Amino acid sequence: MAMLQRYRDSQRINHWIVVLLFFCAGLSGLAFFHPSLFFLSSLFGGGPWTRILHPYMGLGMVLAFVFLALKMWRDNLWTPVDTEWIRQSTELIAGTDKTASHQAYKYNGGQKVVFWVMVVSLLVLLVTGFMFWHAWFPEGNILMRRIAVVLHSASAAMLILTIIIHVYAAIWVKGSMRAMTRGTVTETWAAHHHPLWHKEMKERPRA
Repeated sequence: MAMLQRYRDSQRINHWIVVLLFFCAGLSGLAFFHPSLFFLSSLFGGGPWTRILHPYMGLGMVLAFVFLALKMWRDNLWTPVDTEWIRQSTELIAGTDKTASHQAYKYNGGQKVVFWVMVVSLLVLLVTGFMFWHAWFPEGNILMRRIAVVLHSASAAMLILTIIIHVYAAIWVKGSMRAMTRGTVTETWAAHHHPLWHKEMKERPRA
């Protein structure tokens, strides 16, 4: 079966580092979001340790994502093809679309929306997190810190929902998980889900 390389080893390692830090930062953050979730702090050695580690894990996640985003941002620039993909996405999700495929480059319109929502969410989390990181920034306006906490929580919720959609789509579209576990996809998968990228890869001179 003919295969196409979709991700290099370094990209996949980078991706799974982001995943690991996302779960650590997410679970530790949820421990402080509501008293009913405080039991999650036991995963990190209790409340004090969770409070200490959470900002460092969050900062690590952002830095790891920056390296990944620097490799992927060009492929996530919006094009008219993506607008058309979004317009037809309701049929795709409902399963009523009978066409062979939707036109898409390496990433389709939905994947690009996920990418840029992650960029904005992580940027807000980074900025607001610094605003009430008491260990390093003990001084500050109380009102601004309260606003920062609300924005931080809202951005975290948006990021978690986005990741849930991202994971669900990866599982739902058969063959997608292989891309991030082995780095390759079948030509059939590429031609069906990302025909324009498939065409580019076939026309690219062999190294």
